[in-house]
Amino acid sequence: MKFVSFVEWNNTESVGILSKDGNKVIAINEIISDFKPNNNPMIQLIKMIDEDKNILDKLKHAEENFERSYSIENVKILSPIRKPIHDIICVGVNYSDHLNEIKNDMTDFKEKELKKPVYFSKRAIEIIGLGDKIKARFDLDECLDYEVELAVIIGKTAKDIKPNEVNDYIFGYSIFNDISSRKIQKSHVQWYKGKSLDYYSSMGPCIVHKDDLKLPLKLDVKSILNNETRQSSNTKYMIHDINYLVSDISSGMTLEAGDIIATGTPGGVGMSMNPPSYMKKGDKIVCSIENIGELINFVE
Repeated sequence: MKFVSFVEWNNTESVGILSKDGNKVIAINEIISDFKPNNNPMIQLIKMIDEDKNILDKLKHAEENFERSYSIENVKILSPIRKPIHDIICVGVNYSDHLNEIKNDMTDFKEKELKKPVYFSKRAIEIIGLGDKIKARFDLDECLDYEVELAVIIGKTAKDIKPNEVNDYIFGYSIFNDISSRKIQKSHVQWYKGKSLDYYSSMGPCIVHKDDLKLPLKLDVKSILNNETRQSSNTKYMIHDINYLVSDISSGMTLEAGDIIATGTPGGVGMSMNPPSYMKKGDKIVCSIENIGELINFVE
């Protein structure tokens, strides 16, 4: 089942599920009559599903049998979670080919750090979604880069999660583009600033429920810049898998329903090309992950 956030006819943000053929959006408040969207409706829905398992069964039934719906051409699809409740949790250098390509670019990187996952956070005042424009700040940094990543969406609040119980605490998966300002990133010891300019986070087009993607995941991951394939890998090549990451992050630290974990990008980023090749105004960047879809954005 694929969950989406969208703008309804009355210009309010709502959430729904995609029909099996992907051509229609069925609004949750049409299926669950007492669902009244708040200012963060996807997280509201995730919490409701955690509290009442019967809701998921109703949604699965509606996915195939509900008649009242919107044509996907008549709605604006948003990032599934537009306003994250915390900074996005990011995993650095989690594919060996990406690790090898950045060693020369990130001279402050220490080999000893690789024995454990590399974590950093990414501030997002708003996460942009499918078809949205990346509002580039070329006046601050002309080195604008892409990073396609699998995003894990947490389904219920917990800490100290055991590796073999991680699936119980996941809601689903999405595509994330960790848009980065490389000069700013390199000029600071930490990566936070270079990763956190306004509207430099993109996610979507949907969240695929965990029941549709069984662990361990083996999904093709790609990024295409102006019809040129830049990144092409598979989640099976992650250095630290999802069970390990979620368990390790939650050790002594509470994860909440709706938290987003970006699990790292494979090799092929613009910074590491010879010569480096970054995104420019007017470019189209497509991030895709098998069985989730395509996340398309344009540089403005």
